[in-house]
Amino acid sequence: MTDQTIPIYIMGQRVEVPPTLTIIKALEYAGYTLTRGVGCRSGFCGACATVYRIKGDPTLHFALACQTVVVPNMYLAQIPFFPARRADYRLSELEPTAATLFTLYPEILRCLACGTCSKACPQEIDVRAYMAAAMRGDIAAVADISFDCIACGLCSARCPVEETQYNVALLSRRLYGRYLAPRSAHLEQRIEEIRRGDFNAKIASLKAMDRASLQQLYNSRDIEPE
Repeated sequence: MTDQTIPIYIMGQRVEVPPTLTIIKALEYAGYTLTRGVGCRSGFCGACATVYRIKGDPTLHFALACQTVVVPNMYLAQIPFFPARRADYRLSELEPTAATLFTLYPEILRCLACGTCSKACPQEIDVRAYMAAAMRGDIAAVADISFDCIACGLCSARCPVEETQYNVALLSRRLYGRYLAPRSAHLEQRIEEIRRGDFNAKIASLKAMDRASLQQLYNSRDIEPE
């Protein structure tokens, strides 16, 4: 090993990589062409869930490859997708009740409140808190607490009772958005204006402008009109 590289193991093969690279960049530095598990590279899409161990440490670690910097003697294994159960349903046929959550995801009631899901979350979401809300049937609280979830599956990977927390959160946000969220009068008004064609002439004018004119119009816009 030189001063500029550290050893890591990819699928059991030792390679030398710079110590400043994230796991994704280290994989590419080592010659791997990534077509899956890459995604946004910024910690927003949850596509790059990774399992790793450190030599001499029996702990199994889970992380996002785009956020995690390599360390010496890291043993890597990518997860192309996390095989957690996802219930099938039609949102239009559901009711925003606790019974809906428990019917589609009965494992909610197995929660031990151990907190490993919260510790695993790369977004630092209090997953245990929103699962507690799900057990109470508080769909609005689940939707609010889980708002930043990127569905990477790492919470489920660590769960000792095999809950699918992020799928419970997704269902709750869908139920909240369709049935419980306050309706916006301004949004309904704007939709009606669009349907009437009130903006057709303005859209046609914008489409006819050249790129420079569009950029000038965009840069001079009033971002927060009074």
